[in-house]
Amino acid sequence: MNPEELREFCMALESTTEDFPFGAENLVFRIGGKIYLIIDLEQADYCNVKCNPEKAIQFRDEFPEDVLPGYHMNKKHWNTIRLNGKLPKTLIETMIRESFELVAASGPARPSKKRSVK
Repeated sequence: MNPEELREFCMALESTTEDFPFGAENLVFRIGGKIYLIIDLEQADYCNVKCNPEKAIQFRDEFPEDVLPGYHMNKKHWNTIRLNGKLPKTLIETMIRESFELVAASGPARPSKKRSVK
């Protein structure tokens, strides 16, 4: 799955938005203001998805070369998926959809509390 296919798949999921909160190279997909997928466009052979902790371990055990603990993320809840053509596209889509559903079920993002300067 290449970055264009990944973007097309994500944007087809209901109410998905995209932005670049971490710089021009990190494309983020959100539902309800919460992140469910991040891809570094400079190294587009990896993406991070949220995952049920038990499934995260299961995927890592089953595909140790291609599903890794989430890079720069909470390793319990996030996996890094290698987009090198070794994993079936349907499996990657399943992981993305599960990330989307997990985040969607948690409700919208809470407004950030801005601190006033006194």
